[in-house]
Amino acid sequence: MSAVTRLTPFDIHLFREGKHFSLYEKLGSHIMHDADGNEGTYFAVWAPNARRVSVVGNFNLWNNSVNVMTPRWDGSGIWEIFIPNANSGQHYKYAIAAPDGRELLKGDPFARLWETPPQTASTVWNDQYDWNDASWMAARKENIGEAKPQSVYEVHLGSWLRVKDEGNRFLTYREMAERLVAYVLDMGFTHVEMMPVMEHPYYPSWGYQITGYFAVSSRFGTPQDFKYLIDTLHQNGIGVILDWVPSHFPEDAHGLGEFDGTRLYEHADPRKGFHPDWKSLIFNYGRYEVRSFLISNALFWLDQYHIDGLRVDAVASMLYLDYSRKEGEWLPNIYGGNQNLEAVAFLREFNEAVYMNYPDAITIAEESTSWPGISKPTFDGGLGFGQKWMMGWMNDILRYMAREPIYRKYHQNDLTFSFHYAFSENFMLTFSHDEVVHGKGSMLERMPGDQWRKLANLRLLYGYMYTHPGTKLLFMGCEFGQPAEWSHERGLDWWVLQHEQHKQLQQCVKEINRTYKDNEALYHHSFSYQGFEWISGADVENCVLAFLRKSDDKTKTLLVVCNFKPEVHEQYQLGVPMAGTWREILNTDDTRFGGSGQLNEQDLETVDGVTHGQSQSIHVKLAPLATMIFECSKPAYIKKTITKKIAPKRNEKK
Repeated sequence: MSAVTRLTPFDIHLFREGKHFSLYEKLGSHIMHDADGNEGTYFAVWAPNARRVSVVGNFNLWNNSVNVMTPRWDGSGIWEIFIPNANSGQHYKYAIAAPDGRELLKGDPFARLWETPPQTASTVWNDQYDWNDASWMAARKENIGEAKPQSVYEVHLGSWLRVKDEGNRFLTYREMAERLVAYVLDMGFTHVEMMPVMEHPYYPSWGYQITGYFAVSSRFGTPQDFKYLIDTLHQNGIGVILDWVPSHFPEDAHGLGEFDGTRLYEHADPRKGFHPDWKSLIFNYGRYEVRSFLISNALFWLDQYHIDGLRVDAVASMLYLDYSRKEGEWLPNIYGGNQNLEAVAFLREFNEAVYMNYPDAITIAEESTSWPGISKPTFDGGLGFGQKWMMGWMNDILRYMAREPIYRKYHQNDLTFSFHYAFSENFMLTFSHDEVVHGKGSMLERMPGDQWRKLANLRLLYGYMYTHPGTKLLFMGCEFGQPAEWSHERGLDWWVLQHEQHKQLQQCVKEINRTYKDNEALYHHSFSYQGFEWISGADVENCVLAFLRKSDDKTKTLLVVCNFKPEVHEQYQLGVPMAGTWREILNTDDTRFGGSGQLNEQDLETVDGVTHGQSQSIHVKLAPLATMIFECSKPAYIKKTITKKIAPKRNEKK
């Protein structure tokens, strides 16, 4: 055994049992001092089937005979070495002699930094950072379980903003800390969700083909630079969610595939170990050491980078053995079914580990099937996620909105169906990057009609999204009506904000965010029937929806009305739950937002009489292609009726 080690027998026990969730503190490269006080770097790597492993790098002229590692005596398959002259910033790889005689050069699975692609070496790095977000982290703990608004701005860091006059280069993490943070704060989003920031060799993969699971992409800076970005977001009251990809990884020669010459991290059988959609490898979730690796990686981002949540990519592909496979291309489980029992067990353990160690964080599943209990606790038979993307709602509403308004009356079910299952999971409503790529067109271009109607439909859609139960996510560029499909190479079309109509849409989204955050009825019961009540969903001819959003304070109940046709209705009667004066607090048809200005500018007084099952009603002007929100600004004081009890006569029954 090496004279220097960071691993105890208990570490090895946990690792082999699949229960070591802080492996990043033990494996990989760590700058330290040996017993004699010499500074250098300790290296440890798991390669149980290798015949020999050595570290090659700048410090030994990439000679694989100089720094040969020592296998541990305990049969764990871990190799170790301490190299005195290996310092921060130096590049290295593991030279692995495979069982079949091949010589492999592999990057470090636990490296904190890698060379900037297309270079592929790992980098020795001291990633210590002095955080300044103590107030944010303390508030996270204090507010566990408290209902909070969640409006997420999804960002691809490489294309949010490019520096055109400097060769169309990326912004650095520190530049984003100035420009992205200011923008998100001004727009009123509560969180930023970043598409994968982990190191990936192929930029057009958008980060979903990861080789460096413990490293931020060096395209934009160092680990400290990324921590500075997170720190700045937190200091401005903005949460951070990272996309996390435990579903598959690429076959690149320097990556995890056949790491020690054998199928170590992936399944040996391609019917379980190769993903046909993404031409990538699938983790072997039944191997305990692999589970330790993955769960350690999840906790690493929450621990070392103060991340507030993880959005888990492609969960559906993990749950089903026959996902995107034809008959004969997959293997059933031990019971003959198509459920991936090992992946199910892994996802449950992952969620339990996150919430046990970071109960103030959140996990979110991108899952598009009818698998039950995605966001139910594991003790109740669920997978344990905090939330699930509401893909059904997204598909239904985009299909509906693409129709010309004259035909919408035949498809009212696309509007109302989501409310039948809206509270079966903790849903997040999403218009993500997937909806503006691969020929689908931008959100703006998916709307029907001329330019005015496209923008009106988009304002209506966003208003409806933010008043529908559930949390919210909007992809970058959608907030100002990006005309073209998103391009990871070109960046967003910020130039369109020279045109007033795009600035007005941006202002509308900003106001929707403000209204959402300022009214607890819109978020207090995001996942419960307690926060929702129908007024009318049956006006098929006029394509009108009306419903209530509620908090525990009944006086703060809001009436939401959506008119999905371009006609104006001057006196549209709607039932309301409280007598008094109702006031319009948001109308997406406001001229400030580029609308026609069909507002309810006067206070609306209730009239007695049962309408839509309510004891009171108001008459509102329905603006064309618009979402309107009303509050009861002056509830009428209703005197309680006191009935005098009269004692029954002696011969009467009580």
